[in-house]
Parts: sequence; C-alpha cells; structure tokens
Amino acid sequence: MPSEEPRVGRKLPILRLAVVALVAVAAGVLLMRGHDYRALGEHAMAAIRAGGPMVFFAAIVALPAVGAPLSAFTLVAGEAFSRQMTLPGVVAAVLLSVIANLALTYWLARYALRPLLSWLAQRYGYTIPTVTPGNALSIALVLRLTPGPPFFMQSYILGLAAVPFRLYMVVSFLCITPWVVAFVVLGKGIFNGDFKLLLYGVGVIVAATAVVHMLRKRYAGRAD
Repeated sequence: MPSEEPRVGRKLPILRLAVVALVAVAAGVLLMRGHDYRALGEHAMAAIRAGGPMVFFAAIVALPAVGAPLSAFTLVAGEAFSRQMTLPGVVAAVLLSVIANLALTYWLARYALRPLLSWLAQRYGYTIPTVTPGNALSIALVLRLTPGPPFFMQSYILGLAAVPFRLYMVVSFLCITPWVVAFVVLGKGIFNGDFKLLLYGVGVIVAATAVVHMLRKRYAGRAD
C-alpha cells in the first residue's frame, strides 16, 4: 500500500497573519511619516546588538519552533554581528543555532508534545506520512523541498512520522544551509548597499532553487 505523502487540507492561518502583519506595517508607515527611516533602522540594529549575540542566537533556537520566520533572523544577523564575529563567523553561528532548533523541534514532535502536535496536524489537514526504511530518505527530501508547510511544521511532521533522527538532521541541515547562507549575505548587502554581496546572495538563491527543482523531480515519485 503506498505511503501517504504530507498534504494540506485546512491550512494554518498564515495568510491571515500575513495580512494582519501587512496592515500593521502600513499603519506604522503612516504613523512614521516624516521620520528618518535610516535612523530608525540603525536604532533597531543597535537594540539587537545591545541584546548581544547569545540572546540573538538563542532566539534562533527557540522562536522558529513556535512559528517565527527564520528569515527574520538571517536577514539582520550579518549586519548586527559581523563586525565582532566576521561574516563567515555569523553564518557559522546561525547554522549551529539552526542545528539546535532542528533537534528541539524533532524532540518536541517525537516525544515531549507528540499528542498536542498530532492533534494540531490533524486539525489543519496535515497527513503524517508512513515511513519505512525504504522511503524515509525520499519522504524527508520531498517534504523539505516541496513548497507548502512552513519549515517548522515540516520539522514537526517529520518528527511525528518518526523519520530516523540522524537522517532527519542530515537532510534538514543540507536543505536549509543554502538559504541561510544566501539570506545572511543578502541581508548584509542590503543594509550596507553592497552590490557585490547582493549578487552573491541572489546567486546562491538562484543556484539553490535550481537544485531544489532538480531534486524534487527526482525524488517526488519515490516517497511511496
């Protein structure tokens, strides 16, 4: 009997949250008319730096597990801490934090919060795939590479499906690494107006997108 691939019936209210966020941003822009936006950005960056790298990278471990977008951290990480850590150092610190987040979300789904997360998955129409030794790699790759569930929900589905931990970590890390590198470099380029860094970041995104498309086509039929 073919295993069930993860699908979405009733989606998580991410679109609704996005609309609310856009309205809030628009209202904020209207309220801040006439203000020095560059100065406001510098103040926000100063506040992040004041919290220190330990707080920032600990937030990467914890907050994406409850739905915070990882990109919100990666885009500012390079500008916030590259002066004291260098840009490669920031990338390495973000990746280490992501590894810890991956382990945390797996543990929550497989053990600590399994009943609650199983209920939430059913409530929002996510099908937990049936994992076997023969299809575990394909299921992990297809879920990580196919647009649909947000990254944290992918982690929970893989944990609920009992994908072997080592396989889960390796596949997840390899799939997220290009995007982390791209967004850290891209964010640094945006904040500094560095066209070369912008090109590097965009180049990594383009290359990662091409590889994702190729792998998705290759493994999409093997998750059965």
